[in-house]
Amino acid sequence: MTEPGASPEDPWVKASLFFPGLFVESTHKGSVVSRANSIGSTSASSVPNTDDEDSDYQQESYKESYKDRRRRAHTQAEQKRRDAIKRGYDDLQTIVPTCQQQDFSIGSQKLSKAIVLQKTIDYIQFLHKEKKKQEEEVSTLRKDVTALKIMKVNYEQIVKAHQDNPHEGEDQVSDQVKFNVFQGIMDSLFQSFNASISVASFQELSACVFSWIEEHCEPQTLREIVIGVLHQLKNQLY
Repeated sequence: MTEPGASPEDPWVKASLFFPGLFVESTHKGSVVSRANSIGSTSASSVPNTDDEDSDYQQESYKESYKDRRRRAHTQAEQKRRDAIKRGYDDLQTIVPTCQQQDFSIGSQKLSKAIVLQKTIDYIQFLHKEKKKQEEEVSTLRKDVTALKIMKVNYEQIVKAHQDNPHEGEDQVSDQVKFNVFQGIMDSLFQSFNASISVASFQELSACVFSWIEEHCEPQTLREIVIGVLHQLKNQLY
């Protein structure tokens, strides 16, 4: 039978009249092919893209591993920093003597970081004071050395002069004569001092001493005393 609306002159119609089985088979095969094509397209569209998912998974895994590496590196750096600080405090407790001494206020407890730092500061200040004290002592010793060098040079000159003129000091005044001159001057001054000074009180003594110095220790008065003592010794010797 022909399909409604088909022309009898259509070649496909004529062929269907003479070979009806071929037309049916062809039609069936076409429908199967078209159905297979539709099924294939549907199946292809419904299958997920595994390549994109694998790429996303790899990126997420890479990101996670990068974060883990950064976290691990940060943890290691922080641990190194804490270890360095601990070694520093241990070295301070070993170097600073006051950290090794027993502190009865804390008993046998371990020294805290604050106590270690405070003891270290105190010890450094103590060292600064000791350094300043030693510098002052060194300065004093240097001055003493300079004075001794000057005295040494002077004595060397005296010795050299005596060696060059061994008989130069034979005609000089003896020590006994010098002592007699000194004794005569002091006796004269003591006489005026004893006559002018009152020791009733310290205030009165101080006032009398100043008055005696102004009156009896003037250059002209001392000159007259020395000349008088020398005349007396000259008369005794000659």
